[in-house]
Amino acid sequence: MAPHGLRRGEHSFLLCLLRHVAAIWARHCALGLTAGRRPKRCRAARSFAPDLIVLDVMLPDSDGFELFGALRRQARTPIIMLTARGERADKLRGLSLGADDYITKPFDLEEFLARVRNVLRRIRPAVERLALGSVTVDFRARTVTGTERAVHLTEQEFLILQYLAERRDRIVDRHELLSYVWGYPEAPVTRSVDHAIARLRKKLEPEPHHPRFIHSVRSEGYRLTSDPAE
Repeated sequence: MAPHGLRRGEHSFLLCLLRHVAAIWARHCALGLTAGRRPKRCRAARSFAPDLIVLDVMLPDSDGFELFGALRRQARTPIIMLTARGERADKLRGLSLGADDYITKPFDLEEFLARVRNVLRRIRPAVERLALGSVTVDFRARTVTGTERAVHLTEQEFLILQYLAERRDRIVDRHELLSYVWGYPEAPVTRSVDHAIARLRKKLEPEPHHPRFIHSVRSEGYRLTSDPAE
């Protein structure tokens, strides 16, 4: 039986997506909403209490954007909108309503999984703040304080630092970062990680050429030594 009123042709496909999501982020659960009447969908979201909703906008009996509004009034669960509509206006409408992401079908599975990871990390970071000496990085507020001059980190730099912070004192290899942060299914030949780490050191380390917090482990990867802010 298709879960939550899925159309028969979409059942196995969405189940595959949700299995991948569960494998990537075991602490969280995802709910797919496609067919079925609107009250039933809202009840499913309320009773299931998911950490993420994948909402198919192309509904057979109602407007997906209206359902989005009903779900938003009900709870602040992050929502990824999924649709076959490719028009720019539809995408802008979804994002302006407050969607956490908007994906157009057909799409690449690895891209979908990378977007899910990013939404879950952004909404519910395991480490909310990180102390690097006198500097404090707030992952939820996306701010850096305690520096002599204003420091701006890109979204990618926040994600790299957060991933290292969640695994502090553990070696994280480049392939792991390329997969988790960049979303690459296989590790390409690239210096992207090294360049990003160099930028983080320049922004956060007292002496970038003699790092105190973000260490290189020869032929293995990187290790962050620090404690979460109290």
